[in-house]
Amino acid sequence: MPQAPERLVFVYGTLRRGGRNDINRLQPAPEYLGMGEVKGRLYHFDWYPGLALGGDEAVTVVGEVYRIGAALEAVLDGIEQIEDSADSEYLKREVAVAMQGGTRDCLVYEINPARVMGRQPIGHGDWIVFHQP
Repeated sequence: MPQAPERLVFVYGTLRRGGRNDINRLQPAPEYLGMGEVKGRLYHFDWYPGLALGGDEAVTVVGEVYRIGAALEAVLDGIEQIEDSADSEYLKREVAVAMQGGTRDCLVYEINPARVMGRQPIGHGDWIVFHQP
């Protein structure tokens, strides 16, 4: 049986290196490819962020890009509580992420737009800097 293809994922919050859910502590291990950037807005939800992609007031949101397999993607789906409903907290998107040398198509866990209604964005695009004690 053929193996599921690997894909790239852009992580911008607690899955970043040193974050509460650091992707590097998960199994099977991902392969770090470098830093990346997307345009959007970060919102603060208790101890974690949500990224809304694009928009008129978008800023540069920084994160890390990793190569992952299907098994790790399933683990990430569990962490992000991906559901097959319109009420899911996060939605999986495939977006172009700017990296050194060009862009790469990456999986991004975007916050459900309904969850950011009435919330203020954090004002910049680096969750690790925002969340440092």
